[in-house]
Amino acid sequence: MRLSEPRIPPLPESDWDAAQRDLMQPFVAGGRVFNVFGTLIHHPDLLRRWLVFANHVLGKSTIDVRQREVLILRTAKLVDSEYEWGQHVVIAKEAGLNDDEIQAIGTSGDGLGQVEQLLCDVADELTRNQVLSANVWAKLNEHFDTRQVMDIVFTVGQYTMLAMALNTFGVQLDEGLPRFEL
Repeated sequence: MRLSEPRIPPLPESDWDAAQRDLMQPFVAGGRVFNVFGTLIHHPDLLRRWLVFANHVLGKSTIDVRQREVLILRTAKLVDSEYEWGQHVVIAKEAGLNDDEIQAIGTSGDGLGQVEQLLCDVADELTRNQVLSANVWAKLNEHFDTRQVMDIVFTVGQYTMLAMALNTFGVQLDEGLPRFEL
């Protein structure tokens, strides 16, 4: 973690007003609120509007869940977001990625399939250059249609933007989630 304590601590449920409680109702899992939501609820209007985009990327994207998680994990590692990494290791395993694949995504990418390696290359280039080279663009278009390519680019962008907020606000890893171990 870049910061050892939050700059914006999660807002306790006891301090939520009625509108915040309504907005947060889907995110209270068994009495537990993930730190990302506890932090963002400080700004309910921002949270409400960000959720529309985040829900598209996470739940309505045209790429499959496994491919999405490859992109998110690679991006999380590249932008040094241990919070994103920890949350998405769990989701990636549910999507069928194994420990060796997750390790490869976070390091060299060696041992991944052709498409997964390509997705790592996409995250690498977008994170480094904010644009894809002609070579990676051509390869991407060999495997994905236009909507999928758009969702791929926006997935990397969404998790890069979120990492900036998480890292800057000092959102701490939720209890029980894996840390970077690469």
